[in-house]
Amino acid sequence: MPNPSSRISGITPHGKDGWEVHFAAMTRKQAGEDIMMLSVGDHDFDTPAKTVEACVAAVRQGRHHYTQLAGLPRLRAAMAAISAQATGLETRPDQVIATPGGQLALFAAAQATLDPGDHAIMIAPYYATYPGTFRAAGADFTVVEARAEDGFEPRAEAIEAAIRDNTRTLLINTPNNPTGAVYSPDTLEAIAALCRRHDLWLISDEVYWTLPGSKKHVSPRALPGMAERTLVINSMSKSHGMTGWRIGWLTAPADLVARLVSLNLVTTYGLNDFVSRAAIEALENAYGVDEIAERYGARRKAFLDAVRGFNDITVRGSQGGMYVMLDISAVDFDCEQFAWRFLEAEKVAVMPGLSFGEAARSHIRISLCQSEAVLHEAADRLRRFIAGYGERRRSA
Repeated sequence: MPNPSSRISGITPHGKDGWEVHFAAMTRKQAGEDIMMLSVGDHDFDTPAKTVEACVAAVRQGRHHYTQLAGLPRLRAAMAAISAQATGLETRPDQVIATPGGQLALFAAAQATLDPGDHAIMIAPYYATYPGTFRAAGADFTVVEARAEDGFEPRAEAIEAAIRDNTRTLLINTPNNPTGAVYSPDTLEAIAALCRRHDLWLISDEVYWTLPGSKKHVSPRALPGMAERTLVINSMSKSHGMTGWRIGWLTAPADLVARLVSLNLVTTYGLNDFVSRAAIEALENAYGVDEIAERYGARRKAFLDAVRGFNDITVRGSQGGMYVMLDISAVDFDCEQFAWRFLEAEKVAVMPGLSFGEAARSHIRISLCQSEAVLHEAADRLRRFIAGYGERRRSA
């Protein structure tokens, strides 16, 4: 047969991607083995019942047809209202385009700001799809590592050192997946300053904005001179408990949004009607938002309290989002080896930090998408595992 395009062949290069531990654990769990899954960021609870009922009502009302390419007007208005709440900046519906999930919003942002051959910068540790999304845009990119000792907040001077003549776009994520870091106002001000100085687009992934933990979420879109150059990724997956519903949106300058309607024309051709109407109800009434934030706040505190005082383990970042990042370098610098051995010895699946870039080497990511009881048990197993780790290494 003819060869496939280099465009799709290059999105995810062949070879290890760091997710082998998770996929192996999932396969074993599906086969009936009692595996504690702390490796994935999907809620262990269902979508709020009122959102589900709104969807059922929309189906019964015959909401089965095409929708406007940019999203139903009422949906865009609801998303704009949430964007204003999230960013602290007045937002109009024409500055919002609805997408099937935050990932498509990220894809659209990359397509909107990068031509083939352009250069982009992303911060590590990063969400797993970031490199592939830039590759799909035909862009070159540089990864700038945020240091563990800085709580995984990036330094503006390190970002500036990576800027080239053809750099057009910078991608950041706060609250962060995988680290749980929440960027401080000073960090964001410094990033905004270099974006203005070098005339860069800023893509700000803020899908965890309702889960800032003990810190306050600040959106760079609200900073001086940034609304005209910032594209904000948002999603209902985490905030409203709707991971499988695939509803997200992009907030950007209105003229850019108008151009992106053409991208929807040739990709998604709009959103599902009855799901859109359920999303409207969820957005307008904030179904589940406070409860979900409270639940993850309690889980984060419970797990951090449980691991406090562990010998040779240091918590990094972990202020917000749905994850805790643990520095295990004093136990084993090889985080993949540690994760495999933890799975075998204690039946607990965690993500090696290397899955999210070199900056998280010698770390493991713990998902908080399990009950407090499960997290307490996981902490007990981790304590026991670490206590006997030296002996296991000698006998391996």
